[in-house]
Amino acid sequence: MTTSEPDWSLWRSFAAVVEHGSLSAAARAIGLSQPTLGRHVEALEQALGVTLFERTLQGLKATDTALRLFEPVAGAQRALAEAAILAEGSTSALSGSIRITSSTVTSHYVLPPLLRDLRETFPQIAIELVPSDSVENLLLREADIAVRMFRPTQLELIAKRLGEIPVVACAHQSYLTARGTPGSLDDLANHDLIGFDRSDLIIGTARSMGFELKRGDFIVRTDSHTGMWELMKAGLGIGFAQAGLVRDTAGMVAVLPGFGVPPLQVWLTTHRELFTSRRIRAIYDRLGEGLAHYLARIAA
Repeated sequence: MTTSEPDWSLWRSFAAVVEHGSLSAAARAIGLSQPTLGRHVEALEQALGVTLFERTLQGLKATDTALRLFEPVAGAQRALAEAAILAEGSTSALSGSIRITSSTVTSHYVLPPLLRDLRETFPQIAIELVPSDSVENLLLREADIAVRMFRPTQLELIAKRLGEIPVVACAHQSYLTARGTPGSLDDLANHDLIGFDRSDLIIGTARSMGFELKRGDFIVRTDSHTGMWELMKAGLGIGFAQAGLVRDTAGMVAVLPGFGVPPLQVWLTTHRELFTSRRIRAIYDRLGEGLAHYLARIAA
């Protein structure tokens, strides 16, 4: 084994590949290209003099050595992230950058006007928006502030409940003009439904409400939340969306008013140590005010 010490970037790429199971998924997770990640893995193997991944037709498979190395590397990542959080919490500057994450729908259709207000109020702070329907890890600094649709449970996080977003069944007026407006849940059998492809979120929610749905009931399917919204706007069928978006979008109509879909809880959260940073506290408070105002408006 060589005595040279591998650069941390190689370890970071290695950990991402082990965690996410493929070069492509790891590349998306840490923002590097797939060829770069491949070179990092090869360089680390050469530096250590060991084989970390088996090359198969299905991709890279972590060896036993890689699996043994992963936990200490992951521990080092957590320790470095904690150090960065502690350092960030000590700064008093209202400048620099801040990383905000939320669901794709909220990021694309709700947050932009609020972020414009933030930029006008704090012009020296750059904003990095991370639209994601996976849970970005605040503890590893994948984001500084998160807008969640559930209550975070980690003790290291500060979380503030801002309110709820009603969810409604809806369709574009062009679809309803062509196919009619359903008057009851039973009428949905005669309509085109828009839903998820692989996710069973809608099916599970409907089942919990005593209404049975199966994948084949959705004539148009996608696992993209924003894609689903655009399909509804294009008049392809009936789906489910945030009530505020339906009300604010020309041509969109809420249907089945008696169908009580569970609302989305809205929580604003950040790491406890980051909350002491003047910059992050300022953005956290202002964003919370903006979201609370938005939620009050759509509830009126």
